[in-house]
Amino acid sequence: MVKTRIIPSQPALILEDIQRFLVVTDLHIGFEIGMISNDINVRPEEIVEEIHLTLNSLIKSEKLDNLIILGDIKSGIDSISKIEWQTVPMFFEIGKKINTLVVPGNHDGNLAHLIPDYITMTGPSGLVIGDTLLTHGHVMPSENFSHVDKIIMGHLHPVYFQEGSVLDGQRLWVSIKTRKQNIFPSSKGEIEIIIMPSFNKYFYATHKHYHKKSISPILARIKEDYSAKIVTLDGSIIGDESILKNIV
Repeated sequence: MVKTRIIPSQPALILEDIQRFLVVTDLHIGFEIGMISNDINVRPEEIVEEIHLTLNSLIKSEKLDNLIILGDIKSGIDSISKIEWQTVPMFFEIGKKINTLVVPGNHDGNLAHLIPDYITMTGPSGLVIGDTLLTHGHVMPSENFSHVDKIIMGHLHPVYFQEGSVLDGQRLWVSIKTRKQNIFPSSKGEIEIIIMPSFNKYFYATHKHYHKKSISPILARIKEDYSAKIVTLDGSIIGDESILKNIV
């Protein structure tokens, strides 16, 4: 069985199998174009450098073998912006230091044009490690994955929004447990779905007032048949399934 461990105070987790994997999601490189158009002085190269510093620190401290990114590396959905042409290849320089796998998300249209040969890109359905499916979350998993007991996904950017609260705008972890039959009709038992926070800490600092809920066919399938735990990056449990619809 694959072991899953959330890294304290970080929007990242570790999978431990025969090898050890660092998993992150939703970088949205290129989102800075919205800040620049609003006269906010930001250098996209510096944000990529900051992402590199954080990832390299985690990789070194945890002695990790692989990096998995669960989609939305870039910000544009279908097109590639000038900023993305410049900074996405710059980000993928990290693949020279660690084996890097990319699961494409709904914002990764034409991403193949930006990926160097030393980066591995899977199909949008994701990849399976042991009993765990890693996917972006914007497509429904195939019955071919019905043997898994856990799904790790991004896409939904769980964030707490409540004006006046010290948690307003804070990124969150969500753990959902539901009947496996809801996801894979031919299966029985229970499955856990872990929804990861966005790795980009600036994304909702500037966009939270325009927050638009993403839609995942995975969550649509479970309807009201689930229990949930909502957790902050520092590990504090702040709610259950009763507030999930306000989070994702």
